[in-house]
Amino acid sequence: MESSKWIATVASIWIQCTSGSAYAFGIYSPVLKSSQSYDQSTLDSIAVFKDIGANAGILSGLLYSSVAVRPRYCSSSSSSSSWISRVGGPWVVLTAGAIQCFTGYFLIWLSVIGVLPRPPVLLMCLFMFLAAHAQTFFNTANVVTAVQNFPDYGGTIVGIMKGFLGLSGAILIQVYQTIFRGKPSSFLLMLALLPTITPLLLMCSVTIHPTNGGDDKRHLNGFSLVALIIAAYLMVIIILENIVTFKLWMYILVLVVLLLLVTSPLSIAIGAQRRDVGRLSWTMDPEGTRAMDKSDPLEAEKYHDMPSDTNQESCTHEKRIRPWGEDLNLLQAISTVNFWMIFLAMACGMGSGLATVNNISQIGGSLGYSSVETSTLVSLWSIWNFLGRFGAGYISDYFLHSRGWARPSFMVITLATMSIGHIVIASGLPGALYAGSILVGICYGSQWSLMPTISSEVFGVRHMGTIFNTISIASPLGSYILSVRVVGYIYDKEASDSGKTCSGVHCFMLSFLIMASVSLLGFLVALGLFFRTRKLYKQVAYRQLQHSANQ
Repeated sequence: MESSKWIATVASIWIQCTSGSAYAFGIYSPVLKSSQSYDQSTLDSIAVFKDIGANAGILSGLLYSSVAVRPRYCSSSSSSSSWISRVGGPWVVLTAGAIQCFTGYFLIWLSVIGVLPRPPVLLMCLFMFLAAHAQTFFNTANVVTAVQNFPDYGGTIVGIMKGFLGLSGAILIQVYQTIFRGKPSSFLLMLALLPTITPLLLMCSVTIHPTNGGDDKRHLNGFSLVALIIAAYLMVIIILENIVTFKLWMYILVLVVLLLLVTSPLSIAIGAQRRDVGRLSWTMDPEGTRAMDKSDPLEAEKYHDMPSDTNQESCTHEKRIRPWGEDLNLLQAISTVNFWMIFLAMACGMGSGLATVNNISQIGGSLGYSSVETSTLVSLWSIWNFLGRFGAGYISDYFLHSRGWARPSFMVITLATMSIGHIVIASGLPGALYAGSILVGICYGSQWSLMPTISSEVFGVRHMGTIFNTISIASPLGSYILSVRVVGYIYDKEASDSGKTCSGVHCFMLSFLIMASVSLLGFLVALGLFFRTRKLYKQVAYRQLQHSANQ
């Protein structure tokens, strides 16, 4: 089938579904800790390198900017552009990610099963960094390409891409439960293979097609519905696994249904592509010229996005559909106050969220949760993460288009709610870990769709990949401070009298009260960003409403 923005979207969704191995750290962290004789602080240090790798995407952003070419019709020489398209593009970024993913996880697997001598901690940190760093390459290629393909619905498409990435942890865990249950070392081998093979098979379909159509929102809603159905299905299965003892055939049935749901976006893409082809045929006369009534301004506006044979018209179109930022490069962006306000807010929000998920197994263990219950918490975290990523993007788009609400206002709301979630976990009450992880997971996930979209609107889309990946460094930075210097230190101090393990509410209470205060600081910074960008978002909302009226 001919490549289109719809096929590119499906290919990106499938790659995202296998890219979230970093969110399954809680599954294999116990075997990593026991096989290498690590204490909690050492394990947290390795987890921080995972977080750095999964979020420090400057290289992926720079690589994407250097190889992702503009559409062929915007080049002064179509022949030279065709040559560049064969050599460079998002597929180069995906290939670089696949190589790192395999190298990192394969070396970790060899170390865990004892084929490699026990590596020094710093070398294991390097292995983990490589494995997780691949995620930034997959994420950059998929998210930035999607934003360029759907410039008028940046929040929605970023929410979809980030949402499926959030779901990938639960999807991978279901594969583990079906095929490798009780064998976390084999799960590590799967993580070396599956997220590597998938992008290599699909990378040629992830291409840039920056056109707008009147039905784009309806088809994006279709993808969103599929994502919600998958999330609901996974949540039901996770809950049932704690109520009913599943047999092997039940796990197989669950996995088959899950795979069918994951492949279902292809039918939406095929339908959308057929409508686009039909619309194009209807607007062309037999000689290949436009057959619309050019005296009708609405029709002219609606079909102005069709690729033209002239470079001037097509490049004018590219300029028209570009989001309404200032198109700053990285150096220009980091010299602004807005950049550092976003960075600090993300360090507080994402850092405290990562510190929570990295220690969720140990938190559950200290509170008396079984291994099955802690695995359930890890799986459910992926669901809450998805709901935050998808919901924040979709809802903020809706209120921006219909009410003119500035997108940073949702960052303010979610950071305040995250602070409450940390306090709930700190209480140590029965069920508090479940309730608190829901709040923290949803609010953590929301930052991952709000931050890239806000970055594209404030700084422009041309260097979006580099800028939002640079801001993402705030996540591992905050996680390092909170995981190692706060959570790990306090845990080991509390456990010093009883060995390497700690039991009771006191093990993590002070840590989560500190993280609640950090989230509150992020709330205040985001509030300042909201006031600073109100004027910009009034312009954005006005232009969004104008464009919607013309469709």
